[in-house]
Amino acid sequence: MEKNKILYVTQEINPFLVQTEISDFVRTLAQGVHETDKEIRIFMPRFGVINERRHQLHEVIRLSGMNLIVNDYDHPLIIKVASIPQIRIQVYFIDNEEYFKRKFIFSDENSKLFNDNDERSMFFCRGVLETVKKLGWIPDIIHCHGWMSALMPLYLNTIYENDPHFTNSKSIYSLYREPSMITFNDDFAKKLAFEDISVEELNLGDTIDINKLHEIAIKWSDAISICTNDISDHIENLISTTEKPLLNCHNEEDTIDEHQDFYEKVLSENGVFA
Repeated sequence: MEKNKILYVTQEINPFLVQTEISDFVRTLAQGVHETDKEIRIFMPRFGVINERRHQLHEVIRLSGMNLIVNDYDHPLIIKVASIPQIRIQVYFIDNEEYFKRKFIFSDENSKLFNDNDERSMFFCRGVLETVKKLGWIPDIIHCHGWMSALMPLYLNTIYENDPHFTNSKSIYSLYREPSMITFNDDFAKKLAFEDISVEELNLGDTIDINKLHEIAIKWSDAISICTNDISDHIENLISTTEKPLLNCHNEEDTIDEHQDFYEKVLSENGVFA
């Protein structure tokens, strides 16, 4: 039987970034699922704080060279790769000098959020999908971790809706305890509309904050997992109204077994059996 393919899209993973609970959780999950004989790929942004020499990142020339249009501007897409030596898993890095060269992650030395965090998220999500297509690798599940991946389910159901490469791919969005300060600029809707996304359906309102990003991901994903005991009442109430497959927060030692069962449930609903 062919191995199920799981694509992990994350804003961080240990050992390349050790910032929050996301980094360790995705490392544990990816390693455990890999060891249960599923085929996985991992993508994250190549933030400028990542030490390329220490982690032995190198550019994948055959995958680089594409240009992605974000907010009506062309941006070169560079793909780099490195391995997690202890577990022999490759991690692909989405890179672009304008968006990711800076030596900070989401805010500058004065803790001021970068004005283009929305564009960085768009470029990251689009870059992952275009690179996966170029790899010729068709994921059964696209598992998204962190707010930078929140637009992925939306893209899969709009821009890539009729793309045969992702016809049978199911998206899962994992919720974490993340900084409430994350906000996007007022022209976020305009940037999405440029990509022919009907923003009226998103009910964006005046403030694009972390909760709004979670809302978008919850609405457009195929399944949801909760990886924290600390989510807002608003998001908790929103989740309670959905009938999508849901994996609740669980004990750390049960992570692999819980996700194996959850993946099987999501795949079974898609007509693909683990």
